[in-house]
Amino acid sequence: MSWSNRFIGIPYEEFGRSRDGADCWGLACIIYREELGISLPEYLGDYASVEEHGEIAALIEDGATSPLWVPVEGPAIAFDIAVFRRGRLSTHVGIVIRHGLMIHMQGEDCAKLADYRGGAWGNRLKGHWRHVSRGVERPVQLVARAYQ
Repeated sequence: MSWSNRFIGIPYEEFGRSRDGADCWGLACIIYREELGISLPEYLGDYASVEEHGEIAALIEDGATSPLWVPVEGPAIAFDIAVFRRGRLSTHVGIVIRHGLMIHMQGEDCAKLADYRGGAWGNRLKGHWRHVSRGVERPVQLVARAYQ
């Protein structure tokens, strides 16, 4: 049994950050807290509704330049965050189980597994990000930016 099986079926809830309901970032918060002991920023109050994709994209883009995240070079590993476009903006995340397989919030349904190498997600992948606590060295330009 994979660690991810414990999260399948968590229902969708806008701004949700618990097992009672979560959005895509809420699911990441739950998994990181329960599986890795890492508290991710919840970003509550930073956007009015999930329909405001521009604000969500800005949060994801800011996270991508945050000192907490490192872009992944090469294959993703368990617990990396996969970032996806919806339309022209990056507004969706999934948590990698193994390269090509993620758990994510499937629309307004519940947490499900998905293969993101093809199908609906294959051409939407913007990249993978790894939390700095997971032992990855930061590229020099990102370290410099973090201290500016």
